[in-house]
Amino acid sequence: MPNIPFDITINLSLPSYSDLNGAGGWAYVAGGSRGIIVYRKSYDEFVAFDRQSPADGGADCGTALTPNADNFLQLDDACSGAKFSLYDGSIISGSDFGLRQYQAMWDGSNLLRIYN
Repeated sequence: MPNIPFDITINLSLPSYSDLNGAGGWAYVAGGSRGIIVYRKSYDEFVAFDRQSPADGGADCGTALTPNADNFLQLDDACSGAKFSLYDGSIISGSDFGLRQYQAMWDGSNLLRIYN
């Protein structure tokens, strides 16, 4: 998986990130290799993961990890069938490696910085 440097700040008051205003919400953010998915674990804790599956072996099947329709805390890889936890990026099945995690720093108000 390529390492693409980035440093972005998103405004949680924007409509596209409104799901991140409560614990248990998630949103897609541009950046990383295949995009980033951000999950709000609690009032003051966010996690951010690259949406490129580490199970694809470098193959480019053109799809990114997506939340499972029946359980949004599970990210599915449509190419390899691998499954990962949105909560902590760990492997559920089908991969030797967990998700690439990025730093997420919240200012306590409306801004969330995501970087590597």
